[in-house]
Amino acid sequence: MGFFVQLTEAISRNQTLLVTGLDPNPEMLNTWAQGRGMGGRSFLSLARHWIKAVIEATADHVCAYKPSLGFYQALGPVGLELLREVRELVPPGIPLIVDAKHGDLNSSSALASYLFKDLGADAVTLSPLAGQDIAAPFLLYHQRAVVVTCHSSNPAARRIQHYPSEQDPLYLQVVRECQSWGTPEQLLLEVGTSDPEILARVRQEAPERFLILRSLWAEEDRLVALLEAGLSDSADGLLLPLPQNLLVEADIAARAAALKARIDQQRQHWLERRSQSRQDSCQLWVPQPTSGLRPMLPESRRGAKGPEVVADPHAELILDLFDIGCLLFGEYVQASGDIFSYYIDLRQIISDPNLFHRVLHAYSLAMAELAFDRIAGIPYGSLPTATGLSLLLHKPLIYPRKEVKAHGARRLIEGDFEEGDLVVVVDDVLITGGSVLDGIAKLESSGLQVQDVVVFIDHGGTTDCRARQRLETGGYRLHAVLDIDRITRILHGAGRLDGAQTRLLEHRRNQGMEPS
Repeated sequence: MGFFVQLTEAISRNQTLLVTGLDPNPEMLNTWAQGRGMGGRSFLSLARHWIKAVIEATADHVCAYKPSLGFYQALGPVGLELLREVRELVPPGIPLIVDAKHGDLNSSSALASYLFKDLGADAVTLSPLAGQDIAAPFLLYHQRAVVVTCHSSNPAARRIQHYPSEQDPLYLQVVRECQSWGTPEQLLLEVGTSDPEILARVRQEAPERFLILRSLWAEEDRLVALLEAGLSDSADGLLLPLPQNLLVEADIAARAAALKARIDQQRQHWLERRSQSRQDSCQLWVPQPTSGLRPMLPESRRGAKGPEVVADPHAELILDLFDIGCLLFGEYVQASGDIFSYYIDLRQIISDPNLFHRVLHAYSLAMAELAFDRIAGIPYGSLPTATGLSLLLHKPLIYPRKEVKAHGARRLIEGDFEEGDLVVVVDDVLITGGSVLDGIAKLESSGLQVQDVVVFIDHGGTTDCRARQRLETGGYRLHAVLDIDRITRILHGAGRLDGAQTRLLEHRRNQGMEPS
């Protein structure tokens, strides 16, 4: 399982953005030992006990562990053995990020091999001044990740990092440059600061990257400001450290849980404000009660014959899809040779970020109550949607190949998975159900389990449900965001389709003239 999958699954499973260091600082260990009556023990013994105690207390409250390599190197061979013990103690599924701040080109390949192959670390922090060459040997390990340090909080660093001016400082140039070295899944950014303004500027330059905050924060108002500055659009993307002073307390677990809860509360507030702000700025339709207690479309969306009352939460989305040409009505020859009285082309959605986000949100509502470990997209039309849902829901993506290549790895299923994983299958339009069933067969032959299929538009809907019946006969549950009957009603009610078009469509479908 790759680093990014581990990280996002740990965030989702533990509902946390917290990361904790595992640095056996002698002064801190002495304080910890005195509070437990362990004075007189060797430093190495104290370090072992402390590391084990911290991991046991925080395993349910953090999404990653981050030991500093320098502390372990300073102890010599026994220190590196202690680092191996850390690797063994960290629970499976929680990534281990080795904080090396590595910047030496000559030893990069050797260090990458040691950390990733020998030690089994999942990510490493790097110093960026050598440029892309410093990251290249580490990025060869595609299941691992690098964390590039773009800003340090010590005062002396400011003369360099903020040069030549506050308007265009060096640290922002580092942020811009290093994003071309690797994908958001491969490359994260470490930001050493307690200044929300600096964090906000980094977030603005790197909206898609995970940021790891390094510096400590002690007051709640600073925590709130840093969350406001650093969270991504989906209210994550920012990893925060457990304060060092917390790691010597007797009630580490309780304090970590309380901090996690406080962060989660602020994230929820942030999401609510963000949602409201988007509605205001985009002038999204908000349902207003009428005498019939049903929402009405805005004036610009009503039919030419007068106001049409449309009791459908997806009415606005249906109209927007029609208006950009995703839903076309007329005589269209399909690949099978059959003639439909309409054609559905959802490929244009991916070029409209706002509309694409709304479509993903509609999918996510249909998937809200489903249990699954991974999302599988059916190639090729639904792969952009499945990718978007993977990022939105923090669930790993896989997909069955349409054809297996005769060269390379010749995989039937692309992506990382384990036998027995529960998969939800995502497709765009359900017509016959053939491509979905073919994809499910490949998934199941690889040891995966499928219970649910989610599509955006069900061609059959209520008048022709043979595709749905094929899935149900196979033991699969179908969940559709929309169907053609529903779309037709909305478009006719809003004046997009006239009566003749609507009657023709309904007649042909009821007569079974179009394949299911």
